[in-house]
Amino acid sequence: MKRSRINDIMAAAEDLIRHYGFVLPPFAQWSPAEFKANAARAQRVISGRCGWDITDYGEGRFDEMGLFLFTLRNGLLSDLQRGGGMCYAEKLLISRQDQLSPMHTHVIKAEDIINRGGATLVVELFGSDDKGAFAEDRGGVVLCDGIARPYGPGDKLQLAPGESVTLMPGDWHAFWGEGGDVLIGEVSTVNDDETDNIFRAPIGRFAKIEEDVAPTHLLVSDYDSWLS
Repeated sequence: MKRSRINDIMAAAEDLIRHYGFVLPPFAQWSPAEFKANAARAQRVISGRCGWDITDYGEGRFDEMGLFLFTLRNGLLSDLQRGGGMCYAEKLLISRQDQLSPMHTHVIKAEDIINRGGATLVVELFGSDDKGAFAEDRGGVVLCDGIARPYGPGDKLQLAPGESVTLMPGDWHAFWGEGGDVLIGEVSTVNDDETDNIFRAPIGRFAKIEEDVAPTHLLVSDYDSWLS
């Protein structure tokens, strides 16, 4: 993706987020120079990979297959492993109309996916086989706003604003906006986007960046190269 396109997506995303009554934290507004100047006191932001995240999954078709994310907070895997402390994470996502977030699951993370505003969020579901791999002939059970809901292979949940689904490791899922763009909330256990996204197709989690202009804000995938 071109950096100029990423800058434009950031600006449009912040407008949509504010439209639905959410405001990003102060560090979201830091320029790259400001981030470098504040890096020492922002180590938990950096190590937790909190911040801007825009991906086309390395496929170069963002409008068709892509996702905007902003990680607001993220806990520690060490806390999760010992069973106490900061074991949670929170994100805001934007799924554009008919923009696919492709089929995937997680090994560690359980997550609530919440329609925070906009159009209908469609979530397509499949179950896992006995080894956790994608199973095109299996379903499962999820919670929709706390109510158990069995699903068959390929069933599509339609979540209106205010509705949510709880996905556990092994619930394979893809999602997109139907009828318009959707602001999505994600509340989960500790998040590790570098190792805990298992895609059905052989795709990458992060975009490859073409530096045609300077970044407005750093992406989480920029931290290692820009802040080291």
